[in-house]
Amino acid sequence: MQDVRMPQVPRLPWLLAGLVAGLTGLATSYFLAMVLTVRDSPVVAVSELVIRVTPGPVVEHAIALLQHHDKPVLIGTIIVLLLVLFATAGWLAVRRWWWPYVIFVVLGVVGVGAVATEPRPQPLDYLPIAVGFATWIITFGAFRSMIVRTPSRDASAERGLPRRFVLTAGLTGVAALVLGAVGRSIGVGRRHVEETRRLLRLPGVTNRRPPDQARIGISGITAWQTPAESFYQVDTAIAVPTIEPREWSLRIHGMVEKEITLTYQQLLDRGLEQKWITLNCVSNPVGGPLIGNAWWSGLRLADLLAEAKPKPGADAVKQTSQDGWTCGTPLDALTDDRGAMLAVAMNGEPLPLEHGFPVRTIVPGLYGYVSACKWVVDMEVTRFDDFTAYWTKRGWGEKGPVKIGSRIDVPRQDAEVQSGRINVAGMAWHQHVGIDSVEVSLDGGAWQQVRVAPSPTPDTWVQWGGSIEVEPGEHLLRVRATSPGEAPQTGVIREVLPDGATGWHVVQFRAM
Repeated sequence: MQDVRMPQVPRLPWLLAGLVAGLTGLATSYFLAMVLTVRDSPVVAVSELVIRVTPGPVVEHAIALLQHHDKPVLIGTIIVLLLVLFATAGWLAVRRWWWPYVIFVVLGVVGVGAVATEPRPQPLDYLPIAVGFATWIITFGAFRSMIVRTPSRDASAERGLPRRFVLTAGLTGVAALVLGAVGRSIGVGRRHVEETRRLLRLPGVTNRRPPDQARIGISGITAWQTPAESFYQVDTAIAVPTIEPREWSLRIHGMVEKEITLTYQQLLDRGLEQKWITLNCVSNPVGGPLIGNAWWSGLRLADLLAEAKPKPGADAVKQTSQDGWTCGTPLDALTDDRGAMLAVAMNGEPLPLEHGFPVRTIVPGLYGYVSACKWVVDMEVTRFDDFTAYWTKRGWGEKGPVKIGSRIDVPRQDAEVQSGRINVAGMAWHQHVGIDSVEVSLDGGAWQQVRVAPSPTPDTWVQWGGSIEVEPGEHLLRVRATSPGEAPQTGVIREVLPDGATGWHVVQFRAM
């Protein structure tokens, strides 16, 4: 076929044509995804594909740098890149009429590939991409016709912007924005699940207040109980899964004598246990914020796995989330006396969607990347030698026991205090082992023991506090904790990869 070059007209109309056509396709696909309650819009599907293929160290650096802004930044970056590609597609149409369509085809293939790599994709999941692609082709084709057929008498065309094109492109752009806004407002899936959660009543679930003796009573220290809205969040889901409790089920299979499928109501009917448990992320740096303590309610996993009867040789459970994320948990950590559970409530309320509603796994003493499976739907009893999970295939340790840690909350970094006797306080933790003592050191001097508030269980963090004498000037305060029967916390500095950070938390402050 003979190549056809576009008439020599200014590039600006073509650039706008590509940009508006691309935006319209994005808005159409997003709108349809929301109407159909498909979990992933195309942009979200691509974002999650990026997360899946990004090397572990890169993901770790992104989390450390951006913290809870990591996913908005990723989605924003992808949208900006798409806008550049849309504008480029229109720009290239001046040279070759078919180049824009090549770019649209490539983007469509990437979208289809992203959805295809999602766990359990359904045919309906591809429809928003197909409709968005068709919108790109049809809209750009219409703009192209207007630009190349603009009558010479159109005065504005002589200035590079055909009047009819300007009007149509403007109205199309506004329609795209309205369509996107409407799609967002009618995302009925999440709203309905949120309403279900709000009205849900869980028998036997209570909201126990923190024990008075667990609080040290020093102003400025972190609260012993962490509210759900303040609890740290680390997961790979761009779009939080929305699962109706009546549609949830858990399958336990693999190296077991009896396969079990458990519905949400069956879980509740078995009776719930409740326990204070501190969770922390393996990505938490020394003195970092990725840790929290809550009152969890759920079904004891040891009893459920005892019914399944794991076969000899099994040493792991591969857990799978509804969004496809996996982790490998030591079988003995789910079957011993530590109280691992299928949690349904947090601080006396049904789990927030972001924290795994309707059901997630809680395992005291293990980092979340090997145990805390949100939106859990599958447990395969197996062997560590026979699989790799999401993070372990990216270079992280296999079993992830929590390391002892401590943090200074008072005084804060770079604080200014009055010289003399000052309060020092903070948190320490070694889940499922416990904390025996905490010591602080000022300016490299001798270690001084401080008071540790008693905890109702070794599976939570503890508050510590005391007072020290400081002279005017700059100071460095260090902290270390000791677990029962063990050596004091090491001061050797190690990064979070592959199985958790070590080192003493150090705070610099000035005494006036």
